[in-house]
Formats: sequence, C-alpha cells, structure tokens
Amino acid sequence: MLNFIDGEWVESESGRWVERENPADSRVTVAKITQSVKEDVEKAVAAAARAFEKWRRIPAPRRGEILFKAGEILKNRREELARIITLEMGKILLEARGDVQEAVDMCYYMAGEGRRLYGETTPSELPDKDIKTIREPIGVVAAITPWNFPIAIPSWKILPALICGNTVVLKPSSYTSYSASAFIECLNDAGLPAGVVNQVNGGGEIGEILIKQSEVKAVSFTGSTKVGFEIEKTAVERHIPFMCEMGGKNAIIVLDDADIDLAVNGAVWGGYGTTGQRCTAASRLIVQESILNKFKSKLVNEIKKLKIGSGLDETVQIGPLVSENQRRRVHDYTQIGLEEGAKLVTGGKYYIEGGCEHGYFYEPTLFENVTPDMRIAQEEIFGPTVALIQCEDFKDALEIANGTNYGLSLAIYTRDINKAAIAEKELQSTLVYINAPTIGAEIHAPFGGIKNTGLLHKEAGGRGGAIDFYSRVKVVYRDYSGRLQRAQIDK
Repeated sequence: MLNFIDGEWVESESGRWVERENPADSRVTVAKITQSVKEDVEKAVAAAARAFEKWRRIPAPRRGEILFKAGEILKNRREELARIITLEMGKILLEARGDVQEAVDMCYYMAGEGRRLYGETTPSELPDKDIKTIREPIGVVAAITPWNFPIAIPSWKILPALICGNTVVLKPSSYTSYSASAFIECLNDAGLPAGVVNQVNGGGEIGEILIKQSEVKAVSFTGSTKVGFEIEKTAVERHIPFMCEMGGKNAIIVLDDADIDLAVNGAVWGGYGTTGQRCTAASRLIVQESILNKFKSKLVNEIKKLKIGSGLDETVQIGPLVSENQRRRVHDYTQIGLEEGAKLVTGGKYYIEGGCEHGYFYEPTLFENVTPDMRIAQEEIFGPTVALIQCEDFKDALEIANGTNYGLSLAIYTRDINKAAIAEKELQSTLVYINAPTIGAEIHAPFGGIKNTGLLHKEAGGRGGAIDFYSRVKVVYRDYSGRLQRAQIDK
C-alpha cells in the first residue's frame, strides 16, 4: 500500500516497506505497506494546505453531493471492503460489514449536514442593526486512527471535517493501512479534488511529525490514553484544537430485578464482541449478589458456546487479536488477575486448536471474586477478558461502576423504571445504555467520553458532535443605520 498525496498513490521517500500479516494466520501476508518519513508528511500537509483554499469555497451542499456518492461507492463495495478488514484486522465478517456500514451511514449523514451547517440570528439591542453567526472551516486537519475500526473511525473524522470545508491528512494504524487505503480510494473515486484527503503510512513517530506541522490547524486522535495525553500536550503548546478519544473501562450493572437471559446476552456481546477490542467493550460485570450464581452459570454456558477461528468463517463469533503483542498483553493481565487473587472461571489461555495455531487467538476469559480495586477491574485490557464483580445493592453498583478513571460507556439492566432514571443521571459516562450492552452507538448522536477517556469535543453527529469541532463560529454584526452606534453606551 502506498501513500496518497495530492491525488496520487506514491511510494515513500524512504523506500522502505513492511509486511502486514493476517492475524488469523501469521504465515500469510495481507499487504506490503510503504513506510513514510518526514518528507512524505510535509508533502501531504502542503498538498492539503493548497487544496484548502479551493475546497472551502465549494458550497457545502456541493461538498455533500460528493460525500453522498462516496456512500454509494462504499455500499456497493461493502463485501470487498469487509473482507479486507477481516484479513487485515481479524474481526469476523459480520462485524466487518458493520464497520463498512457505519462509514456508509456517516457519508449519508454528513452529506445532509451540507444543507444544515446552521448559524443563528439574534436581535440587536440597537435599531437598524442585526447579528448573525456563520460556520467556517479550520484548515488542514490531522486525523490519527486506530486499528479496531479501520474504516468506520476514519469516516467519523474525515467526513465531518470535509463537509465543514477542511482538508485532511490521515495517519492510520500501521496494522490497518490497507483498510484505510481502500476507504480513501472510495473517497477519491467519488470525485474529491486532489489534495483534499491525503494518507501517510507508518508508526507513531509519523503521527508525532504530522501534528507538529505548522500548516496543521487541528488534530483528531483515537487510541491509547498515554498517546492521547501526549497529543493533547502538543496541541495545547501549538494552540490548536484537539479531539482525543482514548481508553475505557466500561461496565454493565445487572440488578436482581433484571431479565437475566437478556443481561447475559448483552454481557456476551458487550464483553466478547470484536474479541473485546472495542473502547466500549464491557470488561466489567457488576452483578447483585442475590442473582450472582444464577447469572454466572448462564453466562459461562454462553461463553463456552462461542466458536473461535478465522473471521472469514461465517460460523465463527470470536476472531483473533490484532497482533502477537496484543495477545501477550491480554495474557499478562490473566497472570495479573491470578496474582491479585481473582478466580479464573473460564479461558485464560492461547487458543491453538482447529487450525488456529498460527494465529493470535485467545480464549474468551472470565474472572470472578474480583474486587473493584484490582488492576483487571481498573485498567483497559482491550481483549476478551471480563471481570465479574459482586455488588450489594443499587447504590453499591453505581459506586463501583463510577469508580474508575474512565467515563465512556456504562449500562444497567433493570426493570425498575425509577432505578433506570436515577442511573441515567448518576452514571459517570457520556454513553449510558438501559437494558442494552455498552456497545452499539449510532452515528447521528455524539460519541466520546469524560475523565481519562476524552476531553471537550465529541465525535459523530448531533448537538455537541463533530461539526462543532471541525468548524468555528464567526459572529457578524451589520449596522445599516448610517450613523455611529456604540452598543451598550448608546443603549
């Protein structure tokens, strides 16, 4: 895979390439990726800066037409793109199709926003004078994206940036550059002018170079908390807007009046969907003690039904982890949990059966006897590991759920409408689910977290979503009185 700069696919100045293996079978090379250097980043940013002056002057509805066409292209290529995602990242085809569909939905939604980039008017306190606000683009945006949603997350960042009139340089994860390139190709085929979207490939050092370029006027990042904090620091030093979506330690509360079967299904999907590699994964289950044994029995039964294997097999529910490093990290946390005194109920091992010996597979893992202060209950593992935590009552459950440094997604299963209403207000997260797991956000509502998960701006749509980040408000005062008016003085 090449870099995409100024409308052309080009090799890096470095001449270096790396191979990306299939995480389900590390013997198979999925793609060869050119490795960028500083000169490539500078060319991409310069191309985006040149394109900005023309792109921002194209009427937003016309920009929207291009995004709508991109959505049509993505929809028509959904199966092909889903297969690329599964081969490169590992998630099962069912979820890979959903990954692409999210980008399709975002194309259509942001295309419509081209006719809804509203400002507002407000009465002046003086005669023969009016006031209005208009939205303007920021400039060149750096988008740095992770590997777990290799098409959906780039779409969250690139499409709202474009509809607002910005240009973009994308630096995708080095694990999923092929998937990102396929997405960029769809945007290019839709008719984006050269330089409006660019892509540079490489590791974290390339992202660091990118956000330090003087022509980059905003940065949007999704990834680890550690890296996000460094990006925030750089953005503050450069005095540019930033959007950072980072870690999560999400929880599902199950109270004694819950529909237990429904809660178990939610726990399995929330904890083990995408092999636990979601920032919204339900890695904590906080269950009221009176139903704990019944819930655990049903949960373990469902976990053991999960089929592990290549995501290309339509009968599989659990694909591989993205890399051997990630598998080692997950296994390290298994050891940490045991050392801390948690009891391993199921899983906790590499999975090497049924032709999986050459992939990065790990058994769906469940711990019990977990206390809220244990590392496996506090730190993001990003794998198929779930901690079962006992709570005494509703109040205790809320305290445990809120007792981490993260605040992305929390859920509660209860048939008590009063408790559900209280939970809406008291759970310390941006996303709250009632009788549903912690995953399942929709693109027309804001997405993001609080605490160490995120700060300030949110992704996706709705009030407070990405449009507010990728545009700035200008206030226009028009005085048609023909005389000097001095606002509050003349009032």
